[in-house]
Amino acid sequence: MDSREGIALQNQIYQLRQQLQAVQDQMARGGGGSGSRQPSYLPPPPQSGGSDLLAQLLTRVDSLEEQVRQLRGRIDETQNQLQRQNDDLGKRIDDLAFQMNPQNGALRGPSAPSSSQGPTSMPLVPPSPPRPPTAAGPTGPRPPELALQEGNAALGRRDYPAAEAAAREVLANRTSPRAYDAQFLLAQALAGERQFPQAAVAYDDVYNRARTGSHAQDARLGLASSLTAINEKKAACDVLGRMGSEFPAPAA
Repeated sequence: MDSREGIALQNQIYQLRQQLQAVQDQMARGGGGSGSRQPSYLPPPPQSGGSDLLAQLLTRVDSLEEQVRQLRGRIDETQNQLQRQNDDLGKRIDDLAFQMNPQNGALRGPSAPSSSQGPTSMPLVPPSPPRPPTAAGPTGPRPPELALQEGNAALGRRDYPAAEAAAREVLANRTSPRAYDAQFLLAQALAGERQFPQAAVAYDDVYNRARTGSHAQDARLGLASSLTAINEKKAACDVLGRMGSEFPAPAA
């Protein structure tokens, strides 16, 4: 009942209850003396007495309380509809993950955990065909920052396989502090390679890693685009429809 409509109805009910109490007090005093003053918000009492006014106020209270009940019902219905859409979208994403990796797809878990805690599982997208290993430095693998820098440069020149390889190089280290950025790079690279089912799963993992992160809005748009590309248009519409509430102040 935090909406303006609900608050306004509750205020009206409170005022009407005050009016009822005032009328009842006046009737208990036998109509009040000449010095009693009628509240300015009450209509003039009818000649027949206060019983008609009391009945009118009771009718108004009942009407407003019915509006409150209807408003609560609409709120509950909206929440249930959003929950059903969320569950349906999560099932579709899990189905995509299972189709691409039947052995591990079921381990991916729901795609929509509670908003207070993000998932900790790594993305389960099928590995790409073997690629030539990236040359390592004299002391071992290159730093994740360098891998991401070269991966984003490859993405910019549309060398999607190289961008994907760089992203997977960073993601190979499960404790890497740049795993979030690497996951987003992987999703973009897969979309560029037109591997849209894998891209949809990767974009969904980006969003679930950090729902308010720097890539969250782009990940939702990328997920909707990838779902559209594989003809999952209803799921894509659900994603776009929920962005209004997920991001009240969207980026440009």
